[in-house]
Amino acid sequence: MYINTNVYLKCGVFGVLCFHRRDYNSLHKIRWRSACSHFCLIVDNRKGRGIRYRKVSSLVMDKFESNVNTKEYFKDLPLASSYESAMEALSSLITGQRRGEKSSIQSKYEKLERMSMYLQILGLEEHIVGLKIIHVAGTKGKGSTCTFCEAILRECGLRTGLFTSPHLIDVRERFRINGLEITEEKFLQHFWECWQKLKENSTEDLPMPPLFQFLTVLAFKIFISEQVDVAIVEVGMGGKFDSTNVIKEPVVCGITSLGMDHTETLGKTLREIASHKAGIFKPKIPAFTVSQLSEAMDVIEETASELKVPLKVVAELDPKKLEGLKLRLSGDHQLINAGLAASLCKCWLQRTGNWEKLFKNDILESDLPEAFRRGLASAHISGRGQIVHDNSSGSYISSNVSEVSRGDLVFYLDGAHSPESLEACAKWFSSSIKDNELVSSLRVENMDCILGNGHLQHEQEKNGSCKISKQILLFNCMELRDPYILLPQLANTCASSGTYFSKALFVPTMSAYNKVTSGASRVPSDICKRDLSWQLNLQRIWEKIIHGKEMDASSDKSFNIDSAKTLPHEFLYQDASHFSPAENSSPCSAVVPSLPLTIKWLRDCVKQNPSLRLQVLVTGSLHLVGDVLKVLRR
Repeated sequence: MYINTNVYLKCGVFGVLCFHRRDYNSLHKIRWRSACSHFCLIVDNRKGRGIRYRKVSSLVMDKFESNVNTKEYFKDLPLASSYESAMEALSSLITGQRRGEKSSIQSKYEKLERMSMYLQILGLEEHIVGLKIIHVAGTKGKGSTCTFCEAILRECGLRTGLFTSPHLIDVRERFRINGLEITEEKFLQHFWECWQKLKENSTEDLPMPPLFQFLTVLAFKIFISEQVDVAIVEVGMGGKFDSTNVIKEPVVCGITSLGMDHTETLGKTLREIASHKAGIFKPKIPAFTVSQLSEAMDVIEETASELKVPLKVVAELDPKKLEGLKLRLSGDHQLINAGLAASLCKCWLQRTGNWEKLFKNDILESDLPEAFRRGLASAHISGRGQIVHDNSSGSYISSNVSEVSRGDLVFYLDGAHSPESLEACAKWFSSSIKDNELVSSLRVENMDCILGNGHLQHEQEKNGSCKISKQILLFNCMELRDPYILLPQLANTCASSGTYFSKALFVPTMSAYNKVTSGASRVPSDICKRDLSWQLNLQRIWEKIIHGKEMDASSDKSFNIDSAKTLPHEFLYQDASHFSPAENSSPCSAVVPSLPLTIKWLRDCVKQNPSLRLQVLVTGSLHLVGDVLKVLRR
């Protein structure tokens, strides 16, 4: 074992540049004591595990000597270690500020002024126009619309860059080149270049940017370095004061469906929210939107008129134009997003001179080019109308209902978190499970469907068994949301389609809001000290929706578990009355402190009963959807 410690950091921390592996297994622990803190570096040669850090915090990251080349230093480390160090650095940019609170950044410059200065430091500002950007804002569907745009233009033969948020599992999901998330190697290259230059130039008036501002700057750095032909940029929140609105000359702008969300920041009325969204409009730059409520549309049209913006309202896509193909993104609401994306892409191609090159004006105004159809049919985004089949030994993702009809445990994932998006989610879920049952019925000789108590029962299948389908809700939402609006919207929309949940499970998220994690990050196992007061509140609201009365204390004690217990299997089969007050009604929900424990219970249920099919809707939070995907892939 050879360790080169020629690079020194402040506080007496040594930098290890390289080591050589012996033929024997060894584990070396090197510990230094410094004026700042203890620092421990473990060099582990077993099975090529490389270097692991203990207590490598952002405080240590911040104390690099200015003459140490950060990028070069981490380039020589094993990739996983360097990547986790980048996550530590990113985590140090999280301000801890709650939405709606005044910014904790102390600076004489406004946010967009700081964004411009960050771009100037990195030498990017003059190159942004060359990205030929499509800029998209909205309340719901903006991520899907951007994804449709990227897929369409990629099918047209263009090199695409896509920036969306948030990520579900790994931060690299936010940055896609030609439809693929950026590799770890390229991410690290661009990340450390940005980090080092911004760190060297940070001052009291221009501190390091908060997380989303840094990621936005990083997106521009990646797209410029990777020489994309087009960059599709999704607004983070709002529009007028969003970090992405440093874009001064997009090729075209779009606004998706608007609704009531982020009201603590954007305003309490639809008019105020629309004003923020329309803030991305630029003078004389074409813009497109979809049908909106008059309160929102009035503001959009007023803003467009003031800036002399050519504005067009786009109708939802006619499925016949796909000529037999289907959208991979599930739900009827995606036709609205697809129609907007098609218009944005056509405008972009025309304004950049690519339309005539590609199609030689042979396409009629009402027609959809073949490349558009292929792009719309292939576009996919995780956590939005996503179906994952689980067989306990592995999971696979499907957007095809017929493919999941075999399964006993199927997760329906949608990160809806506003009243409008939960309504769309409920319609998609109800439609999907009915399509699934219809496919299953094709293999049934004599089927008797009984709807009630949250399950569908199919008798006398070909194999002679009786198949019971139960719908389960797995839910959590941020405390800033209003569950008194969200949960009734979800339950009532499902009920109007004849879909009832047998049980609802409320769980806290595993994701730490104060830390950026990667796909390799450990799933936390410490659940003993979780505060479940928010989940208990969600449960009480749900029980009142279902039973029409407050949940009594005995129910609260019987069906909420601590870290040492699990739900009894009998709980799944204790039926509850739906939407009707009933004396002694069985609790139809539970609070579980651990998501892994919840999924284990669901898996055990289907293992113990071969005739059981569980269809689990996971919604209310993209963080929850991401956590479920993390558990399922392990």
